[in-house]
Amino acid sequence: MINVFVLQNGRLNQVPIDSKSDLENVAPVWVDMTDPTEEERSWVKSTYDVTMPDEDDVKDIEASARYYEAENGDLHLRTDFRIDDDEGPSQTVTVAFILARNILFSMHAEDLPVFRLVRMRARSRPGSITDYKDVLLDLYATDAEYSADALEGIYRNLEEVSSKVLQEEFTDQDAAATLSTIAKEEDLNGRIRRTMMDTRRAVSFLMRGRLLDSDQFEEARQILRDIESLDGHTSFLFEKINFLMDATVGFININQNKIIKIFSVASVAFLPPTLIASIYGMNFRILPELSWDFGYPFALVLMLLSALAPFWYFRRRGWLK
Repeated sequence: MINVFVLQNGRLNQVPIDSKSDLENVAPVWVDMTDPTEEERSWVKSTYDVTMPDEDDVKDIEASARYYEAENGDLHLRTDFRIDDDEGPSQTVTVAFILARNILFSMHAEDLPVFRLVRMRARSRPGSITDYKDVLLDLYATDAEYSADALEGIYRNLEEVSSKVLQEEFTDQDAAATLSTIAKEEDLNGRIRRTMMDTRRAVSFLMRGRLLDSDQFEEARQILRDIESLDGHTSFLFEKINFLMDATVGFININQNKIIKIFSVASVAFLPPTLIASIYGMNFRILPELSWDFGYPFALVLMLLSALAPFWYFRRRGWLK
């Protein structure tokens, strides 16, 4: 799918594209391709004389391959963006940017929430975008805001986890649910840190390339400051996640120790009755369970008292609490 955007009265408006002739009749500032077909790729290539990267080239994570200038002067960038799913783990999608002919070309496999948000804001804020470089910087700035919102969500979810961990009764079922939530938030926090690092590298590359004017250069510096502020939050969240993980594992060990303690107390309590039963089973003459009418009842009472004695001792020492 091809989404073409033009500047009209300071607004970023989308132009419907159904054929190659539609591309030839517009002067776009941004050409966004979401999972394009071979035919759509050929339309863009022949119309604008721009080289479209292959899917394997887009996924290449080497620094020399992610940011470079082609022989024809086109500037190529590769940047990772996130897709968050409430029901499953978040995903990272690599977007290929090409700056050529005063047009921003972007190609990615899936539609991204950051791109949708930029399109919506550009329609409602006239004058916020003046050329293709503003579009790219706005994408990076919006990605930083999107990551900040995701970090706030992690804070809220970890607060709920903390309240569960600190409750009086913390069962193994609670621990299993807590570990699942912690693992999901840790994965999201790591992806945010990765995408922010990738965005920092891309913005720094644009600043070093001297492609930006004074206002755009200042906006790029502000993006870097926003990303730097997010680094502190991701580090704090990693520490909080590790603490909650250790606390949860500690409570699991405590619950397991309680079970082991029950078996230990039971084994110690039944050891004296077992010893008495073994001795009486030897049928010594000095143990007259047969010649004495109360022999067996006396043995049973003695076994019961010998079993209660350890429980009384453990309870007095506080080991049964």
